[in-house]
Amino acid sequence: MKDYYYFLGISPDASEEDIKKAYRKLSLKYHPDKNDNDDFFAGRFREIQEAYEILSDSGKRRTYDQNLESHQKSFRYNTPPSIKTFTSNKIHAKKGEEIIINWQTNNADVVKILPFGLEKPFGERIFKITEFKDGKFQLLLHATNSLLHKTAVQGITITEVFENDAAQFKNSVEEMFKPQPRTPINRTGQPKIMMLIWGILILAAAIYFLFRNFG
Repeated sequence: MKDYYYFLGISPDASEEDIKKAYRKLSLKYHPDKNDNDDFFAGRFREIQEAYEILSDSGKRRTYDQNLESHQKSFRYNTPPSIKTFTSNKIHAKKGEEIIINWQTNNADVVKILPFGLEKPFGERIFKITEFKDGKFQLLLHATNSLLHKTAVQGITITEVFENDAAQFKNSVEEMFKPQPRTPINRTGQPKIMMLIWGILILAAAIYFLFRNFG
């Protein structure tokens, strides 16, 4: 049975206003017109609409809550979730290359694959990697038994393959000059090259004062 509360990212005791806010936010994010009519976003958009249609109607929501509770009680809640298979047809790929992943889970009522989102307990997905981070693309499968509050996690790492050395060098240079996420150490999100230059300058200054003190 579909967990509409999970689809909208809200708790079962969410108010009508909470439901409306979640629906508006997710509708804008997953609308097919804003995502090149991608099948995944279209499917996610339909699920969000379906969830809102049920939960925004007090009568339908009451019936749904009763059915959900009955379903959860009959679920195999004593058995923790597990991942039987999670495979990819490639673990080395070029940017833009087609990837096929397959998965099968057991005893999980909520299944999610990052970075995509909610999925069925088993299936296949075809996609293209448009961007690697530090030469890697990470996939994470989460299989959750919501009654036990337990989750099984398995990952796949796909490494980037370059056409030639020049392409790899270009990618490395671009990575050095690309702004980085803000951290306590790098509060302004400076590129790696700037952090490297600052590190060299600080080291040079430290060496200079060290020799000056002993000179």
